[in-house]
Amino acid sequence: MKAIKKILSILLIILTALPLAAQEERTIKRKVAIGRFSNETQYSKGLFYDKENDPMRKQALDILSSKLAASGKFILLEREDLDILVKEAGADMNKIGADYIILGSITEFGRKTEGEQKVFSSTKTQTVEAGVSIRLVEAATGLIIYSDEAKGFAETSSKQTMGLGGSAGYDATLSDKAISAALSQLVENIINKCMDKPWKSYVLSVEDGAYIISGGASQGIVAGDKFNLYKKGKTVKNPQTGMNVELPGVKMGEVTILTSFGDTPETELSYCSYEGEAIDAENLNNYYIMDK
Repeated sequence: MKAIKKILSILLIILTALPLAAQEERTIKRKVAIGRFSNETQYSKGLFYDKENDPMRKQALDILSSKLAASGKFILLEREDLDILVKEAGADMNKIGADYIILGSITEFGRKTEGEQKVFSSTKTQTVEAGVSIRLVEAATGLIIYSDEAKGFAETSSKQTMGLGGSAGYDATLSDKAISAALSQLVENIINKCMDKPWKSYVLSVEDGAYIISGGASQGIVAGDKFNLYKKGKTVKNPQTGMNVELPGVKMGEVTILTSFGDTPETELSYCSYEGEAIDAENLNNYYIMDK
């Protein structure tokens, strides 16, 4: 009897802890804009080469998008016209509508075919090597927070003996596999860098006592979520680098999500209640929201 009670007590503790554990594991999805992904190699660049329709560039872009989407931690925003958007945004990079911007390029690409002919057998091997470079930019500051490159390999072989066996023609999928192998080495670091930094949002308006912030259901925000509201710290210039640095903000209070609305990740907003020190509703740019 005592053993049964002990088991029931343990089960009760586990069941009680499950919702809390689930809440701790839940993360707010980051908005990531995948900007230009260029092909810096000379592979397949003939007289009528079209930079905008480069197949290898599109391959890399699609593979990266698929890998980031599979993580379940991001909302992907394609920004092919990123250069124009950055120019229009000026100092206010938040107008791009993303937390982070990913820029990439294929820096190396090579394909070779090797064969070995023997008396009774022959072997043919196709090998592709691809090098990829990635930069992760924090949209709010324009700073590169992660930069790295990696190489990937892919090969296929065929063997014939006494005229029997498979024959390998040109394998177009090897370029996909090589680029994918290179990107796989970088994606985990991209995910970690994005998720290590706190999720950030902004107060857009105050209407009849309700605080409206950017972000909504598609990012995983639900009614009852609580976030901290901070007043921006002073901006100072680092004489060593010549760059402006924003000092840590001061916590003013806490917002609680009431409801969210919006048709797309770019237009989603959330209504919140607020408890804390009074803020200047005429200068909402001086405040921001964080989940930590």
